[in-house]
Amino acid sequence: MSRFVNTFDSVQTVGNGQTPRRQYTNLDDLWRAAEPYMRARRNDIHIPLSFYFAELLLDDYPDADELVTRVAILLHDTGWARVDAQKMITEGFRAANWRQSDARIQHEIEGCNIARELLPGLGFDTVFITQVTDIIDGHDTRLDHHSLEDAIVRDADRLWRFTPTGTAFSAEWFGMTPREIIENLEAVVLDELITASGRRMAEAEMGRTIELLKIDLL
Repeated sequence: MSRFVNTFDSVQTVGNGQTPRRQYTNLDDLWRAAEPYMRARRNDIHIPLSFYFAELLLDDYPDADELVTRVAILLHDTGWARVDAQKMITEGFRAANWRQSDARIQHEIEGCNIARELLPGLGFDTVFITQVTDIIDGHDTRLDHHSLEDAIVRDADRLWRFTPTGTAFSAEWFGMTPREIIENLEAVVLDELITASGRRMAEAEMGRTIELLKIDLL
């Protein structure tokens, strides 16, 4: 039995196969344009999963601008494609100050640059692009969020880590065991989530990950 109140039986989340309830703006052209930046740091797995979490969160927060939120989560980590692969791990994940490392800052800066390069050609105006880059800028390195859209992006970015897939990749990148990753998620990351729905999803996903990966035994 899960030690968390929120489980797959009670929460709409990715791991139990839920689909967004709302109809969202088609972003296939942006996915295609961003594809060259998706291959670094397994963003071709992380970003689609985080994007799906963002859409499920948007279902619960209809006041958020769905297009700003979804474009921001789609592009938020593309900047890793322009960061040295070795520094990405040594500075971005394993340094003592990894959250404020030069590699983390660089990936945010480059993510904003990529947004400014891709979005005008797809019909997005300067005001919209600034809303997106304001979210991408500092999504890892600043402590506070500036808007509901920013909060949803931050939560969606973290939520994938609670899944078996996110736990596995995190263990590899941080040089930790899956159990150590789960302990950090429960002790630290869970409290960083901003939205109530995000926390419910995280608990449900983590409970299932603990079960599937035999965390209590391994």
